[in-house]
Amino acid sequence: MQRKVFRFSGTDARKFLQNLITNDVNRLDTGPVYSALLAPQGKFIADFFLIPDGNDILMDVDTDAAATLIPRLNMYKLRAEVTISETDLIVSRGLNDAPEGAFADPRDANLGWRYYGAKDHNTDAVDWDALRVDHKIPEMGRELDAESYILEMGFEGLNGVDFRKGCYVGQEVTARMKHKTELRKGLVRLVADADIPENANVISNGKVIGRTHTSAGKRALAYVRYDRADGDISVNDVPVTWQK
Repeated sequence: MQRKVFRFSGTDARKFLQNLITNDVNRLDTGPVYSALLAPQGKFIADFFLIPDGNDILMDVDTDAAATLIPRLNMYKLRAEVTISETDLIVSRGLNDAPEGAFADPRDANLGWRYYGAKDHNTDAVDWDALRVDHKIPEMGRELDAESYILEMGFEGLNGVDFRKGCYVGQEVTARMKHKTELRKGLVRLVADADIPENANVISNGKVIGRTHTSAGKRALAYVRYDRADGDISVNDVPVTWQK
């Protein structure tokens, strides 16, 4: 896990983020927030956690994603009274024995806690990929990329989007997908009696209907076309079933 933590400070910090991201920044009043920044066309740019820190807001984001995300956020600043600065805080996570000051992961209670501080509290004992597969949690660079739509990737169930907060970048497309269309594609969990390979085609009735991503032995995450599934489904001739 390679993460960076940025600090948003200034009188306009909360308003600035509220106008851009998919979730309601006011939820910070009760704890951390999981959210994303989208392109105007509704496609995914980056996901991140926001953490309240006094009058400031911390952003926990994938290191590679930060190289794109932070310059884009700075582009949106214009005259807003907000400063974005990188910190040296370490991101730790675990399932048991949370250190004082840790936060519950806002996506799913099964993902344990996250902690931000000078000391590393990470443990190597957790198979985080297997945990993500079991609870259908997408990850940047694995399931999530620049072609992703967050509703197809399950962000509503992960508390990553708010449909009552008002406008944000990509809101029109996201709202249309929510209220006016039936999703034909999306992230599913595959289960088989043999190991499921990563980056392999998902086949139904001789046609490719999707592709696998993170694998955890006999379980895997895959992005598939629901409407093209017709009959038995397999990956590399291994029969699989899926769970939306």
